[in-house]
Amino acid sequence: MADYFSSLPPMPQIDHGVFGEVSVKALPKNQFIGGKLLTRNALAIPHVTHHDSIDITLVDSKRRAWNTRFPEAKLTLLPLLIKAMVGALRSYPVFNSSLDDSGENVVLKHYYNIGIAIDTDKGLVVGVVNGCDRLSVGEIAEQATQLSSKARARGLSLGEMSGGGITISSLGDLGGTGFTPIINAPEVAIIGVSRAEYRQCFEPGKDPVLKYMLPLSLSYDHRVINGADAGKFMRALQQELNSDSLLELIKTD
Repeated sequence: MADYFSSLPPMPQIDHGVFGEVSVKALPKNQFIGGKLLTRNALAIPHVTHHDSIDITLVDSKRRAWNTRFPEAKLTLLPLLIKAMVGALRSYPVFNSSLDDSGENVVLKHYYNIGIAIDTDKGLVVGVVNGCDRLSVGEIAEQATQLSSKARARGLSLGEMSGGGITISSLGDLGGTGFTPIINAPEVAIIGVSRAEYRQCFEPGKDPVLKYMLPLSLSYDHRVINGADAGKFMRALQQELNSDSLLELIKTD
């Protein structure tokens, strides 16, 4: 593979000033370094992206009720999604794995550390929430907030960015209906979250129902994961988000 890439023609070198006025601005160091890692991951890992939408009508209504009842401890969807991912990873552990150096063996992880992509003015970084299976929803939210604040202030340590099993990259309220997130090696999968929206959903012989649908984009390493696995993982994630065990965690009575 290295020989193939070395044989490609070089990128074009263009004097853009010939066409009009320009200015030059250096990339932030984090973004420059991150760009090299993203390029490596995009070229070295055979990516496939599964785009889907899951129904979060019930869990989001419970979340909103929680925020009304406990305004001092408001929840976003992120910690609930992380908690649901733990259950889905238990059902489909290949998504919580890595290829070893030989590329012949899959290392299945029996811990649940979830990476969260954090947008900073110095570039994108990934902080890791450790032991998500042992944390409450509130504790996950607190750790995610702390990681985000630290990343945007003085930066995260290498330890705080290491040991993830799978990463979530969320656009939040910025919009979009889907995108293709690049896998954060040595992980084998990453989930991109776009903005949820209400949609009319139809079933044969039934009246239309308005549902709150969350678009998700699951990029996975095709050497390890097949398309059918991706579809099953998404269904499991939806089931976990609407499970009694998760909804019990955000009861308001």
